[in-house]
Amino acid sequence: MSQTSEGVLPVVLAAGLGTRMKSRQPKVLHELCGRPMLAFVLAAAREVSGRRPLVVYSPPTAVLKDVFADEADFALQPTPLGTADAVKAAMAVAPESADEILVLSGDVPLVQADLLAELVDMRRARNAAVALIAVRSSEPEGLGRVVRSDDGGQVLRIVEEKDATPDELEIEEINAGVYVFDGAWLRRRIGDVKASPVSGEFYLPELVTLAREDRRPVVSLEVEDDGTLAGINDRSQLARAELELRMIINERHMLAGVTMVDPFRTYVDVTVELASDVVLEPGVVLRGSTSIGQGTRIGAGSQIIDTVIGRDCFIWASMLESSEVEDEVQIGPFSHLRPKSSIGRKAKLGNFAEVKASRLEPGVQQHHFSYIGDADVGERTNVGAGTITCNYDGVKKHHTKIGKGVFLGSDTMLVAPVELGDGARTGAGSVVTKDVPAGMLALGVPARLRKPRAQAETTAAAVPEPAADADTGSPAVEETAERSHR
Repeated sequence: MSQTSEGVLPVVLAAGLGTRMKSRQPKVLHELCGRPMLAFVLAAAREVSGRRPLVVYSPPTAVLKDVFADEADFALQPTPLGTADAVKAAMAVAPESADEILVLSGDVPLVQADLLAELVDMRRARNAAVALIAVRSSEPEGLGRVVRSDDGGQVLRIVEEKDATPDELEIEEINAGVYVFDGAWLRRRIGDVKASPVSGEFYLPELVTLAREDRRPVVSLEVEDDGTLAGINDRSQLARAELELRMIINERHMLAGVTMVDPFRTYVDVTVELASDVVLEPGVVLRGSTSIGQGTRIGAGSQIIDTVIGRDCFIWASMLESSEVEDEVQIGPFSHLRPKSSIGRKAKLGNFAEVKASRLEPGVQQHHFSYIGDADVGERTNVGAGTITCNYDGVKKHHTKIGKGVFLGSDTMLVAPVELGDGARTGAGSVVTKDVPAGMLALGVPARLRKPRAQAETTAAAVPEPAADADTGSPAVEETAERSHR
């Protein structure tokens, strides 16, 4: 494969809304493994040409300009009147420096750059006016047929199915809709394509006939029908393409050292990054800009979206969204990191623990049925089962700050805004509405401050210890109040 030059201009046809998708959005915006199908075509076009593709759109697909503004240039086809009319619209804005025109369809997302480069090389080698890809298919319905000379060598013309004769409909060699044109010749002849007498549309394959009239070579690259050139027209075809692409993605990761217990039930977007020795159990879904560090295990049923996870973590049956997880963290089962959460090294989140827009420093243990929202939690803090930060007053959110080595008893409610100093403690069931200084104990509803028992014994050693059943402030009662169920 030779190096292609900047003289190749990719033109991607994307003016059709795709009515068979039965959708409000343009067909080429439907996603495959986390990216719109058009994005895959643009990526292949950029790889083979080294330049921004030119996308042909129509008023119904004008949203493409917003979605791909940073990836492509655009040409308007005011009324979709066929593929030749679309290329004519592209040539009206194409730079004169474009010596070759590579034409692709926006609904063929699995097309490979290597194949496109081979087609470019073939056109150059023969100085052909037109080079196209032909595929022999056992199911040619709905596609243009390649009509050859009697000896099967030369391409005489391409006939669309709706214009084909009964004999031509028996042909199993189809036009893949991928072309490379001599740029100067195309500029001169694109306006000479005549409308189909049947449909009234202007078909790009008519240029094959014009090239033969000009005694210019027409060459074809014959390939096997491996599915990579299949167009997507409905949701069923979309699902089949997704399955094909998912297997390609999963195989690439497995060959790079990732273990997938059941690759047929592992869903990894094309944008996800996985280090070696990552283990993915069945039912895992990894979406968006997720990356996972070496040695981390993602347990069955986990869904992770736009999240960075460090090394040697274990995530079990949990959902993580737009968050960061440092090394050696354990999460789950059934935990939920909502966006803007950050979990420090060696932290542990138990069953049904939820975190939102908060930072948990290293060594924090957050136990089951707990919620930390809009908070900073200091290292080695223990968050007892059932503990929550009451961060919303019905109008706006408030912040909670929890120091290092804090012990939050079970069912503690921290009514924000509130701050707990290093080493502070809360009794089980306490409702904390005021700041708790470092080393102090908050107890009751609403919580009152006192020194923890050990500290009180140190400062008042001469005072006799009261009987165990004296009152609610007795050591026996206090010990129960401070206990956190893990």
